[in-house]
Amino acid sequence: MGGLEHANWFMSALFGSMCLIIVVSVLLAQRGREMFIRRIPGLNAIEEAVGRATEMGRPVFFSTGLHGITIVTLQALAILSYIVKLAAVHATRIVVATASATLYPVLEESVREAYTAADHPEAFRSEDVRFVTEEQFAYAMGCVGIMAREQTATNFFFGAFFAESLILAENGRALGALQVAGCPDPVQIPFFIATCDYVVIGDEYYAASAYLTREPTLTGSLIGQDIAKAILIALVIVGVVVASAVGGADSATNNFLLNLLASGAQ
Repeated sequence: MGGLEHANWFMSALFGSMCLIIVVSVLLAQRGREMFIRRIPGLNAIEEAVGRATEMGRPVFFSTGLHGITIVTLQALAILSYIVKLAAVHATRIVVATASATLYPVLEESVREAYTAADHPEAFRSEDVRFVTEEQFAYAMGCVGIMAREQTATNFFFGAFFAESLILAENGRALGALQVAGCPDPVQIPFFIATCDYVVIGDEYYAASAYLTREPTLTGSLIGQDIAKAILIALVIVGVVVASAVGGADSATNNFLLNLLASGAQ
């Protein structure tokens, strides 16, 4: 509640309304209400990408990027679990690489549980979950070596990526792999767009778990947040128009608009 310590009554009411919208959306989804989520090509391509590897009889490669246990990598693990289940059903091998020693045991257990959930616990191979190194460019070259030696048919890059993103994706492209990438960092998105077949951009990355699983709580939360964002954007636009029309808005009005803009940005 630190951000609301000095909020006025309007901002407090607005925050409460946003929370209420999300809760109602979750409850509606849990009661069976059909929730519409727009098509995300990068996530729709996951099944096609795994199927391609199956047809070619070659493995799938998945990189979680450089971060340890963060929101970004936890979302990557949710996507990985979905991919592992698909790979298990199609009897396709998947090799996973991480640059974080702290994430490695969590990653290994996540892959093991995904195979078990797909009723193929025997398909899990601990040697296919690999900690490479925590050094950025050494990790990139280690992953390139894995892709080249294993002759992967499909590469997935989901997580936190930085300057090594182009090294990974460009070499994967040179090896002829179908590539799907997702990263919330707008600085790295152009490199993935230039070298990958499909890219999950911006907020699409955080919508992935709800989109892929259609789990009611996740779906309702996603829809509720989108409705709240739309309301905030509308309020910001109305506020800007009113302030421009009034022209000589007093300091109280200006403070209100600044608070509203800050709320919308968050």
